Amino acid sequence: MSECCEVSNTNRSAEHCPECKSRGKSVGLLTLKSLLVPHALEQLETSLSYFFCGTSECTVVYFNERNVFRQDDIKVPVYQKNESEHTPVCYCFGWTRSRLKAGQTRDAIERIQMHIKAGRCGCEVHNPQGSCCLANVIQFVKTLNNES
Repeated sequence: MSECCEVSNTNRSAEHCPECKSRGKSVGLLTLKSLLVPHALEQLETSLSYFFCGTSECTVVYFNERNVFRQDDIKVPVYQKNESEHTPVCYCFGWTRSRLKAGQTRDAIERIQMHIKAGRCGCEVHNPQGSCCLANVIQFVKTLNNES
């Protein structure tokens, strides 16, 4: 086997969570720098790529081929991994599960969309996924609507 194949295989395996083996989503360093607690931030290797594990049963939040960061290493509860009513579904504008369950679901989606259009969201620094929270809000609202 040539060396180029070995490197390619290593990179593919690095995209999979070392704990649950699911494929992670690439996340930028800005997100990690914003959300890691100080002792974890000291371990951040900025020359490496990191991935977000969104599997709810898995304790890993961020990983790469050499590092793993878990919920205790993150400043905020992770929506996909923490089922508390007070966990944000939308991190920028404070929409928690309990706030959405209070019946303001249509208003929430419209208001979040308005803020996004106005350039106010900062998901890359507030949301552990490092990307827009709106899809999480829409999915959560669909789940609520299916339950009623």
